This record gives sequence, structure tokens and C-alpha cells, in this order.
Amino acid sequence: MKRLIKNAEVLYQNRLQKVQVLFDEKEILQIAEKIEGSYDEIDGTGLTVLPGLVDVHVHLRQPGHEEKETIRTGTKAAAHGGFTSIFAMPNVIPCPDTYEKMKDYAELMERESLVHAYPYGPITVSQAGREIAPLAQMKELGVKWFSDDGAGMNDPKIMAEALQIAEKEDLLIACHTEDLKYRKQGASVHASAYAEKMGWIGIPSECESEPLKRDLAIAARIHGRYHACHISSQQSVAYLRQAKKEHANVSAEVTAHHLLLENTDVKGTNWKMNPPLGTHEDRMALLQGLEDGTLDFIASDHAPHTIQDKEKPMAEAAFGIVSLETSFPLLYTEFVAEEKRWTLSQLVYWMSEAPAARFGLKQTGRIEEGWKSDLILADLKHTAKIDPQKFFSKGRNTPFAGRTVQASVKETIVNGQTVYKEER
Repeated sequence: MKRLIKNAEVLYQNRLQKVQVLFDEKEILQIAEKIEGSYDEIDGTGLTVLPGLVDVHVHLRQPGHEEKETIRTGTKAAAHGGFTSIFAMPNVIPCPDTYEKMKDYAELMERESLVHAYPYGPITVSQAGREIAPLAQMKELGVKWFSDDGAGMNDPKIMAEALQIAEKEDLLIACHTEDLKYRKQGASVHASAYAEKMGWIGIPSECESEPLKRDLAIAARIHGRYHACHISSQQSVAYLRQAKKEHANVSAEVTAHHLLLENTDVKGTNWKMNPPLGTHEDRMALLQGLEDGTLDFIASDHAPHTIQDKEKPMAEAAFGIVSLETSFPLLYTEFVAEEKRWTLSQLVYWMSEAPAARFGLKQTGRIEEGWKSDLILADLKHTAKIDPQKFFSKGRNTPFAGRTVQASVKETIVNGQTVYKEER
């Protein structure tokens, strides 16, 4: 079925234009000031049409932890937040570390997802960091992205072996860099005078930056595609900048919360995430790194937990926050509308085309004829307060409750079909 969006502003060729967009289930067919013919029409009066967003770092929890999130609730949250393609981390039960288990997992995701949802495979068996999983076999199922996210891989021989397979098979290795020898039992926030004042055990930046430095050296030698997850410190940015100068095949993401918050903002367990929020200097380095290309794009690290997971002392509460439904509105409000530090086109590039390109999604992340018909209609003038009780995610664990934003997604279209529409 052909559908036509009329009366909206469209982010087309890096600027907002009053054009119409005709599309079907496969692709965008035509973009013009006026398109003749009789089609199923979408009235976009007062709205802005953007390419569907792409998030390469999401935790859907199913199978194994359906009390925290399911594939259905997580992908509904993604659609509500404007994401039409997401990549789900493999820390589920059972871990999909064989061909058979990955086949079952991928089929479950295909059945339950409302958006394009791509499963990561684990790099190692049981994500234990000791034995490489059958990566080439899982590639036969279309899985080309591998991560042991949630656990640092700290055996250089295993990392080298993974990157050698990645180079041979054209796979991507995505790493949560963390060496627990730097993290004391019960550590929960960034190590600082503020943490000491609050009576919390701190995590030093070296916990992330030192294993990253080691990984980057291996990646430079082997040239397998390496991706660094949720970078949080100025030292990590410096190491990545140097690796890119040396032409290593590396990329890195930064989360909305690390761009928006600092360690002194932490008030309780809803601010507890891994890696922890860094200093003001860390946050400024992350912004600079994103803007100069050292960091490649933005990801959410959506990590839903139950209320019981978070209603514990800081040392015992679970790490992580929900972010699929808040990332775009928060970043648009802070950096485009208020600070005017970024253009809308820059923000959308970092949340759509750039991650799509690095993760090999073809014709995804831009509004162009022949590109995928994955689109969102957003109201960029509507102000509202973030209300976790209105989330589609099962998770309510956000530090942004009550924060005013001036952007909201009104409709999300995947493969030409509406998968989310705000009730009027």
C-alpha cells in the first residue's frame, strides 16, 4: 500500500523542507513539493518528519528476565522513542552462544518485535570471557555483531582471536571495557570527593580506560572491526582519538545520560549506571569527542530493572537506566532547542545514519528516494514533563523523571506500516 505524508516539514538533504513523501512497505518512492495521485494520506500539519532512529545498544531481557522487560514491551518503547531499528544485547537466559540457541532467540525476536530488532551474539561462551563462541556459525543466521556486554573481556589472547575472526568473516566486535581489578566490592558511582561525601564507594576511570587502551592496541594490529560501548571518560576519548589517528578500524558510542549528567548530579539508585557518570571535564570531553568524530554516534544502553532491583542501598542496587523513550527528546531539548549547540540534522545523523552505517544496515537512516520506509513524525514544539508511568517499557528506572522536554514522537512507521501512534 502506498502512503503519502503531507503538510509536514521533512528533514531532507540536511535541512527542513516543506515536501511530501510517498512510500510503500519497501522504500521511499518519491519526495517532491507536490505529489499527484490518490493515496492513503497522513496529515503531518505541525509535525516534523525524520528518519527512524537506530540504537545499537539495548537490553530487552527476554528470555530469562521477563519481569524487567519483554521483546514486545521493549520494542514498543523503542517505537515510542522514535527508534525503528535496535540491536539487543545477548545477556539473556539461556545465553544464545550456539547456533541452535541463537536460531531460537532470533526467531523469538522476529515474532515479538514491533521494530527491526537485531540480536547480538556473545563473543564468548556464556559471556564468560574464556572460550570464543561459534561466531562464523552464527553469521549463517544473519548475526554479524557480537558482544559480551555487561562483562569486560580482559584476556588479550581471546580478544585477538575474536578480532581475527571478525576480520576474516566481516563481523563487528562490540566491547564493554571494564577491568574489575579497578573496582572494589560495592562500588557504585564515579570515584570522587562527592562520592566520599555521600558515603558511596567509587569506581575510577581506569576501570574503563585501561582495558580500552589494551583493546585498541590489539585492534590496531589485527584490523578487525572493533566498537567501544558507552564511553564515559576523557581518558577513553583521548585513547580513541589516538587510535583513529593511527587508522585503526574502531568506532565508539556515547549515551544520552553521559552527555547530559555528571557525577555530582547523582541523588540515588536511579542515577546508578555502568559506567558511572563522570566529572564535568569528562562530560565536556564526550561532547567534544562526538562533535569532532572521535566518538561516532549516540546509543541508549536501555537497561530496564524492576522497582525492587533499584529500591536497595546504593552498593546493592542494579546498574542501569531506561532510555529508549527519553534519549531523543532530552538531547533535542538540551542541545538543539536550548543551547543551540547542535543542529537537528547533526543530532539525527548521530542517532540514525551513523550507527546504521557502522552496523551495516543498508539504505537506513536518511530520508531519500530508494531508502527504507522507516520514518517518525515528531512534534518539536510540544513541551511535556517526562513521566515514567507513561512509559511503554516495563522499566521506570530513570533519573529524568519530571524533566521538561519539548519534543515528542507522535507516529512511528516501520516498513511503511504504523507501529506506534499517539492517541489524540
